Amino acid sequence: MALIVQKYGGTSVGSVERIQAVAQRVYKTVKAGNSLVVVVSAMGKTTDGLVKLATEISPNPNRREMDMLLSTGEQVTIALLSMALQELGQPAISMTGAQVGIVTEAEHSRARILHIETTRLTRHINEGKVVVVAGFQGTSSAGEMEITTLGRGGSDTSAVAIAAALRANFCEIYTDVPGILTTDPRLVAEAQLMDAITCNEMLELASLGAKVLHPRAVEIARNYGVPLVVRSSWTDDPGTWVTSPKPQGRSLINLEIARPVDHVEFDTDQAKVALLRVPDKPGVAARLFGEISRQKVDVDLIIQSIHEGNSNDIAFTVTTPILKRAEAVTAAIAPALRSQSNPKFDEAEVMVEHNIAKVSIAGAGMIGRPGVAAKMFATLAEAGVNIQMISTSEVKVSCVVNAADCDRAVTALRTAFEIEAKSKGELLTPNSSLLTSHSSPTPPVRGVALDLNQARLAIRQLPDRPGMAAKLFGLLAQHNISVDMIIQSQRCRVINGVPRRDIAFTVSRLDGENAKKMLTQVAAELGWGEVVLNSAIAKVSIVGAGMVGQPGVAAKMFEALAQQQINIQMIATSEIKISCVVAQEQGVKALQAIHAAFELAGSEKFVVPA
Repeated sequence: MALIVQKYGGTSVGSVERIQAVAQRVYKTVKAGNSLVVVVSAMGKTTDGLVKLATEISPNPNRREMDMLLSTGEQVTIALLSMALQELGQPAISMTGAQVGIVTEAEHSRARILHIETTRLTRHINEGKVVVVAGFQGTSSAGEMEITTLGRGGSDTSAVAIAAALRANFCEIYTDVPGILTTDPRLVAEAQLMDAITCNEMLELASLGAKVLHPRAVEIARNYGVPLVVRSSWTDDPGTWVTSPKPQGRSLINLEIARPVDHVEFDTDQAKVALLRVPDKPGVAARLFGEISRQKVDVDLIIQSIHEGNSNDIAFTVTTPILKRAEAVTAAIAPALRSQSNPKFDEAEVMVEHNIAKVSIAGAGMIGRPGVAAKMFATLAEAGVNIQMISTSEVKVSCVVNAADCDRAVTALRTAFEIEAKSKGELLTPNSSLLTSHSSPTPPVRGVALDLNQARLAIRQLPDRPGMAAKLFGLLAQHNISVDMIIQSQRCRVINGVPRRDIAFTVSRLDGENAKKMLTQVAAELGWGEVVLNSAIAKVSIVGAGMVGQPGVAAKMFEALAQQQINIQMIATSEIKISCVVAQEQGVKALQAIHAAFELAGSEKFVVPA
């Protein structure tokens, strides 16, 4: 007999008929000998309707009262589903988040779960009842017992947190698609169903806008080793399993706000190759990395900074033993990348830097916490370590620094994030390359995602000294603004004796104007140049653990964009993700081209139910 937590989304319980169908599925699962907790969302568009009512009363409704209002949606569903189960002869009881014992921070509309009091829940399960729980909600730990909501995707988060607290055998997420697909079936009808995907891959896809699972739910599953499966509410198909690493024995206290960083990693066997002043036009990255791939040069980090005039800088890191080969390939292709209209003015220049190291922090708890990257940058600044390159993903932030600063950087980061020192062999974790010549048992790319809800901010002429990144991202963290991609330009200018670089980063489009206004106000005081906002961007990304050990992955992505005459404005990479910023109007075409290039389409067309 298994203990199972099932979650049903709004479309799955959108009508009386659908609620009765869910009741039949639940009844069948119990009759097979299982114990069951069912977490549900509000019916259909109920939440949207409640929000509309609130905005008709007030253009800026009070967040506490919004939580009080929105929490009623799930209460309708739990009562109706419990009644439907009882009609089938199955004992069931409905419970709000407060009754279940979901205790959260006192943060209205975006609370994180602190812990779950499972005594009452367990008693009902042992009595043979199906417990039907209102997702998306909890109650604050303060004496006032305030109703709180968890924000977007809160029912997913509720379900996986309950599964972790109960140590359930697994958690099933029922939705309107048959599982995790290679991309959004609304954009590519032939998107292919995956049998399984790792939590790290799912974290990246979820954070990039794949709406089947919320990143916070995947984060909890990863941290506590909860097996997850995503299935269709309309069929009995097996769906997609989201696999987790072995759990680390974490405490269930402070469930969602426990230590955000699990590991500090470093790699001293690195060198950097930068190609400065390459033309800002489609196909340049494709030619460069296509040749690098053909020469079997292993590349780790890749970044392309914001353009200046008609040119861009592209930089990448390689392991020291193959530096000369990487330099030779880059130098050989540089003349072909010069501007044809004025080759002397726009001559591409190769810059090589030895004696560098890559230092990284890693952990699933970084998601949606703007202060984590800022804390890393502040820690390095306090240790007197200057940052040369930055690369970010949902579960890792990496900085390239001088090799001589590596030990000091690692020690400072371990102290700041309370990470115990391990043996040298365990701690030395060289990051795997994106373009290697070894074979890999898994496909290089599992999914393609498109994010149309980002804006890019660029700050020109930021002083190139320790502490600048810490100040910048610390200010954003203080204003609760989360940052996604971060790119620091490779070109350095000396102005009035001060070396300066440009830095660019992406934020939610909703935060763009506020971030620009706030940073512009402090720019003069901190010695920064102009702050530039561009809201007409799209970010398209490929994700796959199989990139490790597959040649030419980045080159294939860049070539697919070049064939469609789509210009790449920024590039950032992690071990399992490559992201490109393109013009907003080209975002959907970019996703479709990349999905086709990696042959991810299946034979079946998926239609998402209304």
